[in-house]
Amino acid sequence: METTQNPASDRVLRNTAPEVNARIRQQMEQRVLFYGTKDSEALRERLEKLDREWDIERVIETEAPVMALLGLTLGTAVNRKWLVLPGVVGSMVFLHAVQGWYPLLPLFRRLGVRTREEIGQEKMALKALRGDFTETTKDADAKARAEAALRAVRL
Repeated sequence: METTQNPASDRVLRNTAPEVNARIRQQMEQRVLFYGTKDSEALRERLEKLDREWDIERVIETEAPVMALLGLTLGTAVNRKWLVLPGVVGSMVFLHAVQGWYPLLPLFRRLGVRTREEIGQEKMALKALRGDFTETTKDADAKARAEAALRAVRL
C-alpha cells in the first residue's frame, strides 16, 4: 500500500537526519509489534494516546509564539534589544513554512516529535491489528498480525 504524505511532512523528513527518521520509524514499528500481543482495550488506550500526541507542527506553532511573547516581554521590561527576538522567531517560522527547516527542528526530532503522518501510520497499523480492516486476519498469531499491520502502512 502506497502512502502519500503531505508537503509539510515531506519537508520535515527531508530536513531531518536520516538516522533520526530511521530511529523514529523503528520505534513506531517496535510499538506496533508490542501492541500486537495486547488485547483490544490496550489498543484502544494507545489509539487514544496517539490522538492526544502533539505533532511537530503543533510543537513549533506553540514554541514560536511563546518565544515571541518572551521577547516582547523582555524587550519592554528589561532591555529593548530583546525586541529583536520576535523578528527572529517570525523569520524562523516563515522559513519553516517555505522550506520545512526550523532551527529547533533537529532537537525536536531527536526528542522523538513526529509528523502528523508518522503518528497516523502508527494509528493505522494499530487499527489493522484491532481488526478494523479486512486485510489483517484475527485468526493469525500476534506477530503475523503485527507484521501485516506494518506492511499496511509502509511507504
